[in-house]
Amino acid sequence: MVAHGLAGTMAVATVNLRAVTSWVGIARLFAIVLSCIAFSLVASTRDFMGPYGTWCMFTWCFCFAVTLLVLVLELLELYPKLPLSWDDFTSAFSMLAALMVFTTSVVFPSTFISSPCSSSKCARQAVATTASCLCFLAYALEVGLTRAKPGDISSFLSTVPGLLKVFEAYVACLIFSLLDTYSSEAGLQWCVAVYSLCFIVTLLIIIFTIGRCLTYMPCPLEKMLVGYNAVALVMYITATVLWPLYSFRGRNRPDPCGRNCWWDKHLGVTFLTIFNLIAYLVDLIYSTRMVFVRAPP
Repeated sequence: MVAHGLAGTMAVATVNLRAVTSWVGIARLFAIVLSCIAFSLVASTRDFMGPYGTWCMFTWCFCFAVTLLVLVLELLELYPKLPLSWDDFTSAFSMLAALMVFTTSVVFPSTFISSPCSSSKCARQAVATTASCLCFLAYALEVGLTRAKPGDISSFLSTVPGLLKVFEAYVACLIFSLLDTYSSEAGLQWCVAVYSLCFIVTLLIIIFTIGRCLTYMPCPLEKMLVGYNAVALVMYITATVLWPLYSFRGRNRPDPCGRNCWWDKHLGVTFLTIFNLIAYLVDLIYSTRMVFVRAPP
């Protein structure tokens, strides 16, 4: 009776081995190992100062920590106790991690690796860059494996429109990081307002989806997304035209143009605006199909 009572009161730990043996689990394990290799090698060089180095180290450490946490929660099957949509959270994070690691894989070598590369420090930086590129492929594989099948909208952020929402918010963050002088022209102020408003609404959609708050919306999510994507697309069309028009009108590229050159930053904002314009266009097409084009039974 005592043994039975003790057994009844003891909590039984459940271990889900599929969390590490499935293809998604294996991709996460590779991402953990590769991100750890990347930030460990860069930390050993002690050459990661400045905003770009800080960003790269933050990306690797952040992705390592969150992916490890996700893996542990799935391994011990503790994630159902969390007050969030787990599938939406993991899909959004894997997409965000893929974008962050991809950016870092481009920024780090272009900033810290010099030619010719012959020293041991440069060799460690090159290996860290290779590990970062492979880490991006691991996260991209996870995104592909967890992406929802056509017609399945049970996990919105794993669908193409949901993944595009993460992409749009991330590109807007990159735009914000490049903004410096824009208060002198009304056209540039309008562009910044476009970036800010679309970023805020997109971020709220992501947060509400993960937090399971969309049931409190006064209108269906699909129809709301169609309307929002149409408005955001029109706003980004105006920003795509106005930003380069007001940024480069009567202003040539300075010579020399260093790392923090305003001309290069404004050119980067121009291309990122075009990327988000294309993303909102594709998003509108997919969200429209979700509402108005039904799969045959």
